[in-house]
Amino acid sequence: MCGGEALFEDLDFPSDDSSLFFDCTTPIARLRGDITWRRPQEICQSPALFPDNINQAHAKQGLLGDCWFLCASSFLLKNKHLLNKVFPTDQPQWGDSRYRGSFQFFFWQQGLWTKVVIDDRLPCINSTLCFSRCHSPTAFWVALLEKAYAKLYGSFERLWAGQVSEALVDLTGGLAEHWGLRDFGLEEEKPEKDNDNVRRRRLDLNLVYLVKDECAVSCSTHCSPGGASELVQYHALTVMEWLDVRTVSESIVRLLRIRNPWGRCCWGGTWVESGAGWSSINLVCASDLQARVAEGEFWLDEAEFMSQFDDVTVGYPISEEGHLKSIYTGNLLTQSHQLAGRWIKGHSAGGNRNNSSYGTNPKFWLKVCEKGEVLVSLLQHRKWRKIEKYAQTPLEDSKNTKHQHYQAIALHVWKVEKKRFNLSRMLNKPPCASTHCHTYEREVVLHRELEPGYYLLIPSTYQPGAEARFLIRVFSSSPTSLSTLKSPAPSLPLTTDGEWETVYFRGSWVEGTTGGGSRNFLSHWQNPCFPFTVCDDPDITSAPNVRITLQQCRPETDLHPIGFHIYKLSEGVSEQALPRDEDPVASCVPHCYTQDVSLSCCLPPGAYTIVPSTYQPDCSANFTLSLSRRIHRKVVKSQERLGRAIQEVSHISVMQT
Repeated sequence: MCGGEALFEDLDFPSDDSSLFFDCTTPIARLRGDITWRRPQEICQSPALFPDNINQAHAKQGLLGDCWFLCASSFLLKNKHLLNKVFPTDQPQWGDSRYRGSFQFFFWQQGLWTKVVIDDRLPCINSTLCFSRCHSPTAFWVALLEKAYAKLYGSFERLWAGQVSEALVDLTGGLAEHWGLRDFGLEEEKPEKDNDNVRRRRLDLNLVYLVKDECAVSCSTHCSPGGASELVQYHALTVMEWLDVRTVSESIVRLLRIRNPWGRCCWGGTWVESGAGWSSINLVCASDLQARVAEGEFWLDEAEFMSQFDDVTVGYPISEEGHLKSIYTGNLLTQSHQLAGRWIKGHSAGGNRNNSSYGTNPKFWLKVCEKGEVLVSLLQHRKWRKIEKYAQTPLEDSKNTKHQHYQAIALHVWKVEKKRFNLSRMLNKPPCASTHCHTYEREVVLHRELEPGYYLLIPSTYQPGAEARFLIRVFSSSPTSLSTLKSPAPSLPLTTDGEWETVYFRGSWVEGTTGGGSRNFLSHWQNPCFPFTVCDDPDITSAPNVRITLQQCRPETDLHPIGFHIYKLSEGVSEQALPRDEDPVASCVPHCYTQDVSLSCCLPPGAYTIVPSTYQPDCSANFTLSLSRRIHRKVVKSQERLGRAIQEVSHISVMQT
């Protein structure tokens, strides 16, 4: 009791098992029945939010596997303006006459700062905090922050396993990216065939050197590293600082100070307290660096860092004015915009570029007024298995069992010379920028220096029909504007002004004869040809009047990359006599590993031929070619097929006990 009033008890997040557990599938499930809830004044005599010594304010992980969240929260300690945003100052605490047992926090969620109010009853075992705490036993900001974040997620158990990048964005409202430090064969296997430069990005520490003292850096392991005495699979740690040190031989060694959220040293490398590395540098410098090591910290050099850890997450610095600072250049990105969108099955969930429905995805205009650095992020809402008060709740995809929280997403960008353009032709061209592949991440980020002009942004899921809400964010150093494309040119034939007449052709690519391959090979003209004509119709406008679909007759597990070209035939010339240097008038390329590819286009009256092909010559397969031409009778709707699934990519950092 305080001042005759009862202390606040949060009925939305009560002190019972419903707040602790979700489905009891993690190791904390064995704590059922052993946990009691106590307020800080019941745990120690003089509780405080923060200790006098800031080094004692860092998080120490308890029995909950949320190292990913604790690594992100440590960034708040060196950015007071961000800490004050998340945990507003002047909240009455223990010993204050205004104290009523409640605290409020703010977390960034899908473009808005969301307030979360909690009571200060904390889970304990034998009167001791069982989850995260500060190194100082009388400081409670970490335990309270963790409880508020658990309320945001729905339970403490839902914090078991996660990504540092997500927590950094939730705590700062900014951006975070991660890079690989090692090669993993599985992630190199054909993640998507859409003519983009698909590769797993590897980090060069020099890339972020300009902002090394301002950004958040976290490293994680996917397996037990050779230099670690205790680390097991899936653990995240914080890079506290890194600097270049001159050795006695006048060479330079780069050293990184790492903090383990477990609060104890777990390293046995060259730069431990009595390690051989210290003899290579000046004694005074060595003593100074060793004196910086707090409980749970250790030094290692760049070679050890790059070989022993699997990936690195970097959170962008944010100025006191709230502007993002580029980790690539150090520039302040003073311009920012955001727009919400949604993929809706049957309407705007067009899937990836291998699918004919890709053009139905939501589209956005980005206008760049001056040449400058631009960051574009695509952030999807998390899917939950039950509705919570604070969490976003898009529809559940029951088929996606391994990645039950997210769709595989990507972002592609095309430069548009004028605001009126043919969408089908535009999408046939390679994008000027894109994320490296569709990936099961909450957020993907694209970084480019862009010339002035208009740019078309298309966010997509890999699978057609996959539903989710998302947020497009743009940060730039020069003036920009972002808007939704209200009336895009149709990517599919219009069905409101006539009937589509369809004919089907069957053919085969045969090794040594009709398997001619793509235009990159002289044998291209050995492929089967299918002539057709477009009649002169004065009622036909610039809308698509021809639709072609090529379908290969092979199992989904053994597809060839396929595509086709359309050539104009001169009057009186057959397809066999077509000049070999003739450029196609339309193309469905790049060749894609998919069951079928389609193209809608507007062709003037005349004679044409279709040349379907595999990418490489001498690939044998049967195929079906459908040709639809618009005629003016009644409306008939067409059917479409879905494309192929993608290799799964995910990075999770947790602690195992």
